[in-house]
Amino acid sequence: MIFRTTSQHKIYFLRLSIVFFIFLNCKVTAQQQKRLEGTQIAFLSDVHLQDLYGKFSDNNYRGILNPKTGKYTLLRSMASQLHSTRIFNENYFAFIAALEDIAKRKIKYVALPGDYTDDGQPIHVRGLAEILNQYRKKYNIEFFITTGNHDPVGPFAQESGKEDFLGEEGKNQPIYSKEGMYTSNLKIELPVVVTADIAKMGYLGITEGLKNFGFHPNKKYKFWATPFSTYTSQNYSFEKASQAALLQNRVYHVAAGFEVPDVSYVVEPIEGIWLMAIDGNVYIPKKNATVDTKDSQNYSESSTGYNNVLSNKKHLIKWVEDISAQAKQQGKILIAFSHFPMIDFNDDASAAIKELLGPNKWQLNRVPTEEVAQLFADAGLKIHFGGHMHINDTGVRTTAKGNTLVNIQTPSLAAYIPAYKLLTIKKENLVDIQTITIDDVPKYAELFDLYQIEHRFLESQNTQDIWNINILKTKNYHDFTDFHLKELVRLRFLKDDWPNGFKDFILNTSGEDLLLLANIKSEKDYDELLKNKAFYKNEWTESQLEVEKTLTENNLKKEDLNWTGYDFLVDFYRFRSADELALADVGEKRVKQYKLLSQVFFENYKEKNLSKEKPLQNQMRLFLLIFNKFMKEVPADHFSVDMNSGVVKSLVE
Repeated sequence: MIFRTTSQHKIYFLRLSIVFFIFLNCKVTAQQQKRLEGTQIAFLSDVHLQDLYGKFSDNNYRGILNPKTGKYTLLRSMASQLHSTRIFNENYFAFIAALEDIAKRKIKYVALPGDYTDDGQPIHVRGLAEILNQYRKKYNIEFFITTGNHDPVGPFAQESGKEDFLGEEGKNQPIYSKEGMYTSNLKIELPVVVTADIAKMGYLGITEGLKNFGFHPNKKYKFWATPFSTYTSQNYSFEKASQAALLQNRVYHVAAGFEVPDVSYVVEPIEGIWLMAIDGNVYIPKKNATVDTKDSQNYSESSTGYNNVLSNKKHLIKWVEDISAQAKQQGKILIAFSHFPMIDFNDDASAAIKELLGPNKWQLNRVPTEEVAQLFADAGLKIHFGGHMHINDTGVRTTAKGNTLVNIQTPSLAAYIPAYKLLTIKKENLVDIQTITIDDVPKYAELFDLYQIEHRFLESQNTQDIWNINILKTKNYHDFTDFHLKELVRLRFLKDDWPNGFKDFILNTSGEDLLLLANIKSEKDYDELLKNKAFYKNEWTESQLEVEKTLTENNLKKEDLNWTGYDFLVDFYRFRSADELALADVGEKRVKQYKLLSQVFFENYKEKNLSKEKPLQNQMRLFLLIFNKFMKEVPADHFSVDMNSGVVKSLVE
């Protein structure tokens, strides 16, 4: 028999209790994990909904009559959306198609990481709420929303409008929220429509209009909290959460004297899963701000994202750390989403992009610094879904402390390639991530007759650089977004993005010409190339022989390289936007040729007999370097993520 003192008994039973608690907690966690297997969450980012069939509450204007459907439609012009990185009109139908797909798959949880409206206007917020309510009631789908830089555009409401709605006879129809706002250089072709429903709502209007989609608690939720609430999941109540949800209880000082909202929240919609909706908007006061701190014009826009969180919204990092610790302690699966990326979304090519294009191109100011990923990974985040950039991408960062964060960029339904992300919980802390493309969209061509009218009007005005009417011959929504990207390259990106010398060169080359450039061995050949803008001169025997050798060794003919530099640029943008999803449009054969070109260029790069690198060769080297990074980084189609180790594994067969 073993004898113990009273104090020894206390220590013994305390240790026994701790062991029992750990055993019980592990058992509960294991059971919980088993119960959660198969649970799915869809992420739909950057929907940019414009309610085509919405009605103004204070004006009888309803848009233009569509002869194809007999319905009045409130749409933007084709010219406007082919100069924009997002589609304005057809994405309405794509959003419905995505929700139908989600309902068909019987997915019950959907997160929207911001930019779910055109610009947070009342008419579009009402339209979004109506659509979400329909799917919630019909299919019992729970929606969870966080803010984007387009909703709200500023912390407080502001007057606004657009001059490029499509009006009668294909003319531009200006619509503004206040008289006298129209200041565009465009000719006023139709009388300005004035309605308060086109103003930009601030936080109050957005969160009230969409309060039932995560911004406020629901009695069905197991837990709901904000960065400012003081309760925990142990002493949680719906009444406490309802009080914490009031906007006056969700504010912070972004700078001395400037108080703005932060509507971040964490929610437990099903026992065992915590969804963290991070409000990454940071509205920093301008240097010339007036004393009116409730005027949105006093604040800079928020598109920079997490770089400004580090400087002006640091409380979010501490909140993430606290929630992550609680989730780990209680065996919860924590999944974060917000509008802005937490990891370089350029496949770590940002330095090369800056060198090639300059520091103010390609929205490099939106690329998060390495410190962003480090801080949030060490704060406990394992997986984060972002949007904002309208691209498909996966980024991974591991800190010096051994913590790994996986950032998943959700594509936009309003850009190439339209898709959403689907997370499925598997056993042993694995999650499966699928990219569900929305290729076939019913009614996507419903507005084409109206665009025909617009095109005829532009022709009658002898408008320069009219959009290509062949976009109206596309057979499905996937092809429509692909054509949209091509027109963006032609009408906007070529002019805005590229150095003139490089642009002039690549637009007048073929694949064969570029292979020659990769094989040039002497300054004489290089100078001749630039001087004559012609290729395969007889005196270029050494470079030409190298090309012939490359073609023979790779079982290629010159005809295989008859694609143009413009084709290469389009494919460059395809991979930038869609990552490995672009492979289907570019084709395996073309991709192999691009890789061969890169291989030859880089193999010969160190062996060239040039006294110094020529500008064109330097630009081509950077271009190929960036392109290869776009094609070779972390899986972004169908993959798994180990929530313990952060290992990302491709599941594409």
